[in-house]
Amino acid sequence: MKPSLYVETTIIGYLTSRVSNLLVAAANQQITRDWWDGHRGDFDLFISRFVVDECAAGDSEGASERLEKIKGIPHLNVTEEVMRLADALLAKVPLPTKAEIDALHVAVAAVSGIQYLLTWNCKHIANASLRPRIESVCRDLGFEPPCICTPQEIMEI
Repeated sequence: MKPSLYVETTIIGYLTSRVSNLLVAAANQQITRDWWDGHRGDFDLFISRFVVDECAAGDSEGASERLEKIKGIPHLNVTEEVMRLADALLAKVPLPTKAEIDALHVAVAAVSGIQYLLTWNCKHIANASLRPRIESVCRDLGFEPPCICTPQEIMEI
């Protein structure tokens, strides 16, 4: 059985966007493509309706490309438990109100028992100072948090 992995929206964004002029962003885009092409088959991938909604936003050409990339990836259920955990993350981590979708990504992965959450969102999700608080809130509510990581980190596992 393969490890389970939740693909957060920033992964799809980096995968489908034009190569950045910024060196670090361009490197992260290439790392994402390398992971997608060479390592995603090592995992059972999952997304949620939140990923679909975010991928569908924006210009129609870009949205179409993003939606094509996630086609066929199973969706996790959004339950009352997911909503309660997301509310707790917003209140206790604390995350700003604008990070509600980020809390929902973490919550749906944790409630669903997903092992890894893959993201490039290092402000509100893959943040070294927030990660222990995110994990604590998940555990306090009875859920094992996913291992939050970037494509670069997961390729080193």
